[in-house]
Amino acid sequence: MRTSYQYKLKPNKEQSEKIDKTLEMLRCQYNYLLAQRFDWYEMNRCPIDRCPLICHIPELKDQPNYYNQKDSLVQLKVDRPWYKEIHSQVLQEVPKRVEKTFDRWLAGDVNGKKSGRPRFKGKSQYKTFTYSQFKRHHFVNSKITLSKIGDVKVIVHRLIPDGFDIKTVSITKKSDGYYVTLSLEDTKVPTIKSDFNPDLITGIDVGLKEFLTTSEGETVAIPQHYRKAQKRLKVIQKRLSRRNKVSNRRQKAVKQLGKQHKKVADKRKDFHFKTANNLLKKYDVVAVEDLNVKGLARTRLAKSILDAGWSSFLSILTNKAENAGLLVIPVKASSTSQDCSNCGLKVPKKLHERWHDCPHCGCSLDRDHNAAINIKNRAVGHSVLKAQRLLSDSRIG
Repeated sequence: MRTSYQYKLKPNKEQSEKIDKTLEMLRCQYNYLLAQRFDWYEMNRCPIDRCPLICHIPELKDQPNYYNQKDSLVQLKVDRPWYKEIHSQVLQEVPKRVEKTFDRWLAGDVNGKKSGRPRFKGKSQYKTFTYSQFKRHHFVNSKITLSKIGDVKVIVHRLIPDGFDIKTVSITKKSDGYYVTLSLEDTKVPTIKSDFNPDLITGIDVGLKEFLTTSEGETVAIPQHYRKAQKRLKVIQKRLSRRNKVSNRRQKAVKQLGKQHKKVADKRKDFHFKTANNLLKKYDVVAVEDLNVKGLARTRLAKSILDAGWSSFLSILTNKAENAGLLVIPVKASSTSQDCSNCGLKVPKKLHERWHDCPHCGCSLDRDHNAAINIKNRAVGHSVLKAQRLLSDSRIG
């Protein structure tokens, strides 16, 4: 099982300067390696069947990839000796990041979804670097030993569970300071808990009237953290727009705005974790809609959808379920609000119609409650849940 723990760092002034300098040098190297990729791509992307009759074919250069760009780091330290101040593993993460973002643009991810054209990182936009290998004894007594930086104080608000090994360590600079993220792994943790009960199942329908509604009729109110903070954000944004672009006062306003946005994001994340935890305390199986949140965020309800953070919540719910040995089953989202949960016939409704009245069987209940029941019913026949039921029956037998 893999999980991540994040702690707040308390570096001294010298250590903070080293972290900032490391991030700035990594940003410059990232932009340089990305420019190499773009140069090769622009020179070699023309297909042979679309060239003009008379053309000049330039000498083809070797295509930049992770391995030859990583090899170039040796010469980099010769030409620019100050890069020796960065740990080798941290520096090698840069070509890996360039390779990943460039491939997602051209070829797409494992599902074939492509991302946008990679952008060069502006000042203060490169915010994270990673140690790909780390030893457990370098994190003891509320201090973590970071190569080339030193022993940095850590606020340990929770201990690392026994049996977990630290695989990677990432340092991130945020608006309110520095954080360390530990990637932990324990291969002995079972994927499904021993007393798993496949009959403890619920379906949830996420919405904008209520954050979610369960198939049992329970609701969770939507907090609207961003909308409540808009008044304060407007004041700070207006203050920022009045500052001179090269002044220290503008930098203070930028930092203040970043802290306010982070405060909103932290509140939303805390709400998501608590809601997911409450669901998994009651149920062993949670059925959810397989939503295209990115597509929904292009509609006129974009602000409300992004404020609710459905995608983030479903990701947190799935990860917490895996760590607890439980199941989250995504089901097809189409027509869950239109189909009757009692007779199964379609009852067309517009978005503003919030009550379900079936003319065929007389079923009458809230629209979101009806959708949640449909989601649960679709998950009951899911192949994963059937397999878990067979496994549970074999254990009892």
